[in-house]
Amino acid sequence: MATGRVQITFDCVDPDSLAAFWAAVLGYPAPDLAGRDEHLRSIGIPESDLGNWCRIDDPEERRPRLFFQRVPEGKVAKNRVHLDVGVTPGGPSTPDVIDAEVRRLLDLGATVVRPVKDESSYFVVMQDPEGNEFCVD
Repeated sequence: MATGRVQITFDCVDPDSLAAFWAAVLGYPAPDLAGRDEHLRSIGIPESDLGNWCRIDDPEERRPRLFFQRVPEGKVAKNRVHLDVGVTPGGPSTPDVIDAEVRRLLDLGATVVRPVKDESSYFVVMQDPEGNEFCVD
C-alpha cells in the first residue's frame, strides 16, 4: 500500500504562472522562483531550462504538492481528472459563499464554464488560465 505523499501534476505551457495561480486559489505559499532557479543553476542546469517546471507545497504537508511541467502542446480535450475546491472547510457551502469565491477566482484569471444546481447541491465549473477544469463547491 502506498503511504507516501501525493503529488498532482499539471501539464502546461507556463509552469510559473499556473503555479502562482493555483497557490493563490488554494492558499499555498507563492512559488519561490528565485530559490528554484538559484538551486538549478548551482547544479548546472542551463538558463534555457530554468522555467520548465514549478511546484507548490502545503507547508503543513496535509494537502498534496502540485507540480507544473512545461509541455509543447496546449490542452485540447476535457480533463480526465479535476480538482474540487471546497470553500467551507468540513462542510457544504451556501451559494452566496460559493459565488463570492468564484468572483475572487475570476480576479485571479479563472473563467466560469457553468454553474450547476440540482435538488441537492450547487457548484460552479471553472477553468484555470490554461483551460484546466475544476469545480468550486
